[in-house]
Amino acid sequence: MLDLHVHLVGHNDREANRENIRAFLDVASRRGLKEIGFADHDYYWEQMNLPLIREVAKDYPHLAVRVGLEAEYRPNEEGRIKHLLEQFPFDFVIGSVHEIEGWAFDIPEEEPLHRKKDADELYRSYFDVVTRAAISGLFTTIGHFDLIKIFGVRPRTDILALADEALTMVADHGLVLEVNTNGRYKPVQEFYPERRLMEEIQRRGIDFTLGSDAHCAEVVGRDIVEASQLLRQIGVHSISGFSRFDKISYSLD
Repeated sequence: MLDLHVHLVGHNDREANRENIRAFLDVASRRGLKEIGFADHDYYWEQMNLPLIREVAKDYPHLAVRVGLEAEYRPNEEGRIKHLLEQFPFDFVIGSVHEIEGWAFDIPEEEPLHRKKDADELYRSYFDVVTRAAISGLFTTIGHFDLIKIFGVRPRTDILALADEALTMVADHGLVLEVNTNGRYKPVQEFYPERRLMEEIQRRGIDFTLGSDAHCAEVVGRDIVEASQLLRQIGVHSISGFSRFDKISYSLD
């Protein structure tokens, strides 16, 4: 089992030191994970200590410790991300969309605005940015694919139609989509993506990975077993980890 989306420095509320790295790896070990992937937000770049993660990982030979990055995708900022990726030999890179035209839509204070906007247009705008992220060639993975549902606002139009182009570009570019269990602890109270999208992702042959989106050590691996069981229910037989951008397959059978 793996958890390929954890945040060592959280929301910049702890240091990237040896003690904190060990805290994450100790929980991963106790929960029987085979692989864990650190992926701090790119806007905390100056607070990261990526070589130290690799150093501490040597004390955990039973655990594949991967070093990644969660990069905020904004149209026309591809050069900024590319520059960051040139600074370190990453194992994987999560491309995420938390903003639409400068609007940070996923913070709690923005929930009322979600309910004022036209839901279909909200979803279309979001998936347009996700589509561009998939086309960019910068990422191995797209994070929390339907994050726009965070406050439980649903579109009138079928979600499969709204997400169609984004899914097509994800498939065409060989990207991986994560089942992100953190959605269960947001107002929407369900994993990202929703089950119908998971079934469509499986139908299209797109690979899955798993992530808790843990911003503290105690959350590492949360609900990963349940997410794996759900994937098996819809016919998924393996999930993907990464090493220096190469996919590593883990059986769910």
